[in-house]
Amino acid sequence: MGNYGREEVAALVDHTLLKPEATEGDIARLVEEATELGAYAVCVSPSMVAVANRSGAAQLPIAAVVGFPSGKHLSDIKAEEARLAVAAGAAEIDMVIDVGAAVSGDFTAVAADVAAVRAAIGQKIVLKVIVESAALLSIVGEQALVSACRAAEDGGTDFVKTSTGFHPAGGASVRAVALMCATVGPRVEVKASGGIRTTTDAVSMLDAGATRLGLSGTRSVLDGFGASRE
Repeated sequence: MGNYGREEVAALVDHTLLKPEATEGDIARLVEEATELGAYAVCVSPSMVAVANRSGAAQLPIAAVVGFPSGKHLSDIKAEEARLAVAAGAAEIDMVIDVGAAVSGDFTAVAADVAAVRAAIGQKIVLKVIVESAALLSIVGEQALVSACRAAEDGGTDFVKTSTGFHPAGGASVRAVALMCATVGPRVEVKASGGIRTTTDAVSMLDAGATRLGLSGTRSVLDGFGASRE
């Protein structure tokens, strides 16, 4: 579809399973499917990192979520959760900010939260910061999302990420991705996640500037693309 080929898009996907009821068997199937589809990485809960490793995910990066999905964990807890996930084999950490701190305008706290996780995992591990863009846009407005992205950059993140996919305000939007890219790109990359269920959705996010996609229905999204361009 459009200017994107299937393999090209697959290589930008974190194939994701974060449902609380996910079993070890589900994670094994996730890893198998991610490998088959050519996804960039799998994204799982911290308790499932070791399971993903045992399932053969050493062939592709494992991302683990931290402070998920509320972000209301103490920074020390997020930092330790991240450290343990890395020790179990995670190469990337997707942490959730304290959205309430951003809503109230305490972006110093947001940056400090991110910095605590960065300090725990070192510089070689990829850090993505989930800002719950839909919530910030609906509750406060664009300036809060801009400031949250800047705070995440100040804290040392590699990516800002739109959403957990669990917040009632919604997931990724073209508006959010474009604003996030305009604020911190290209110094910080942007991951679009949450509610991206169709090929058209994925194209819209990529066109807006996203450099990574978080998908759970990866196969159905990729099926809408043709073969990669030569």
